[in-house]
Amino acid sequence: MKTLTILLLVVLLSLLPLFAGKYILYMTIHILLLSLFSLGFNLLFGFTGLLSFGQAGFYAVGAYACAKILLSVPSLLLGILGGVVMAGVISFLLGLLSIRHTRIYFSMLTLCFGMMIFSLAWKWRDMTGGDDGLVGIPRAPLEIPGLWKINIATMESYYYVVLVSSLLAIYIFYRLVNSPLGLTLQGIRDSETRAACVGISVRNYRLISFTIAGLYAGLAGALLPPLENTVAPTVAHWSHSAEPVLATLLGGIYSFAGPIVGSFLFYIIKDIIVRFTEYWLICLGVIVLVLVLGFRGGVASIFYGKGGRE
Repeated sequence: MKTLTILLLVVLLSLLPLFAGKYILYMTIHILLLSLFSLGFNLLFGFTGLLSFGQAGFYAVGAYACAKILLSVPSLLLGILGGVVMAGVISFLLGLLSIRHTRIYFSMLTLCFGMMIFSLAWKWRDMTGGDDGLVGIPRAPLEIPGLWKINIATMESYYYVVLVSSLLAIYIFYRLVNSPLGLTLQGIRDSETRAACVGISVRNYRLISFTIAGLYAGLAGALLPPLENTVAPTVAHWSHSAEPVLATLLGGIYSFAGPIVGSFLFYIIKDIIVRFTEYWLICLGVIVLVLVLGFRGGVASIFYGKGGRE
């Protein structure tokens, strides 16, 4: 039953450009990007037990790296890969410093590093364009030189690039959390003392989790500039780090599909509220609070049972 539901959902998403308008496609792309962003966050929070408030920094690194590459070399594949790799490198380096601490100290460190990246994006005008950001970013063709080249100038074409990238990343994430690595991370979350007693290097596994979370944030960020044709420092702000937190809490922190379900709900609720009031943040906060209190395991707990675990 679960497999059939997933297949139907994939088919629906694949056929979406045939009957949906550009706004629906645009919104669906953002839901997919937030899903990737939230999955990476939940690997840290739900599966490893580390609460990060600085994931927007890695999102911004992926976005700016992809934008700079596309402005220099019109190759979408190179831009996306460059953004992911750069985010992975930065997350690994900052992770070396962050994973030495846990609980509130870890959270505050990640918040500081995230705001440090925001400050760099705001002040380093020669590289990032400062508060103006980078503009005129092309939606370059998807190509492998000498093999094939696909023009993705239209929204419909780029939607499929994001869809395929997201489905592949989600599948890899599913295999990861159900692998020995994923089970080890959950063991560290439940009791780091017991994990250390059986010979597990807690710091090394936390660093792996931190780096993978940065890679997923970087992938989401790298897919943004070709969509918007611009990137600004606001993508690195701490408030942007709150989006995957809210999405994960909405969907469920202990389930694989929780961040995906939460991302869908986050954008749908937000899209409805902003049509009626400019104070949508207050209304969204109240709705999130009610849903989190009503579904203690997240909305995904409806499908996975009371605990919300798959």
